Amino acid sequence: MERRTIGAAALDVGAVGLGCMPMNWAYSGSQQRGDRSLRTVHAALDAGVSLLDTADMYGPFTNELLLGRVLKERRADVFVSTKCGLLVGDQHVVANGRPGYVRRACDASLRRLQTDVIDLYQLHRADPEVPVEETWGAMAELVSAGKVRALGLCAVGARAARRGGADLYEGTIRQLERVQQVFPVSAVEAELSVWSPEALDRLLPWCEARGVGFLAAMPLGNGFLTGTLTPGGGFEPDDLRARHPRFTAEMMAANQPLVAGLRRVAARHGDEVTPAQVALAWALRRGPHVVPIPGAKRERWAVENARAAELVLTPADLSEIARLPPPRGSWD
Repeated sequence: MERRTIGAAALDVGAVGLGCMPMNWAYSGSQQRGDRSLRTVHAALDAGVSLLDTADMYGPFTNELLLGRVLKERRADVFVSTKCGLLVGDQHVVANGRPGYVRRACDASLRRLQTDVIDLYQLHRADPEVPVEETWGAMAELVSAGKVRALGLCAVGARAARRGGADLYEGTIRQLERVQQVFPVSAVEAELSVWSPEALDRLLPWCEARGVGFLAAMPLGNGFLTGTLTPGGGFEPDDLRARHPRFTAEMMAANQPLVAGLRRVAARHGDEVTPAQVALAWALRRGPHVVPIPGAKRERWAVENARAAELVLTPADLSEIARLPPPRGSWD
């Protein structure tokens, strides 16, 4: 698989990563099985994937424990990215950016992951009660201590800004400018896909201009761009898409032209090429610093996603995708 370099730390990873959150958190609980998830991760690594993305809040904690079983056997094959800064309660999520907490969270993640170093440690969300420079400074100390190789920042949620008409990533860029003065940012993680392209406007160029890697989260639109979901088909109650404004039957139907366009492009490349692979290839064409991290719960999907790195979209393909109708949501 093609290799890519993330940020000033020159971290070497495969062109497509694996988002591990769906394996045991936020998506279809009845389909989440530990042994199957382990097989999926191993299949992804065998297919050339190296970047595994998780967070301590996923589960919480169980996702890191799952990956720890993989790292114990295959640490040399894995570039591991995890996150801190969010605490999960019964019905809520709160930020905690206190330096003491960050240090304890890192040690706990190292134990769960069964490793002595985290390749990329990301701040999931800044704590509004703590200056972000203080949180970032504590994370930088972890690099000096040899517990972490590089630091990353997750973009703040964009949907509230979308509804208000503001620049979607203005807050994230302000945070990046502040923490960059404390310690170099190696990667930014933010949503980027054919149906959520907003990061292309300012956030992606900001990263490119500074040699910062970009982890494209949800590059398959929470599964919508795979073409395997049926409008009105419904979701399990614990599935985050059951409450997502773009996954109502009405909005899924309205956005079917996006999937149809990806299918047309895929068909031109052969019967084995899927809409999901086209969507990932589109993300890869956004720049050599972009690494999409699609989620997958099954071996088949993990291997299919990895092979998207081999798909070369033509100028005609890219033009057709660019002409697709803009995605719609309940806020439009």
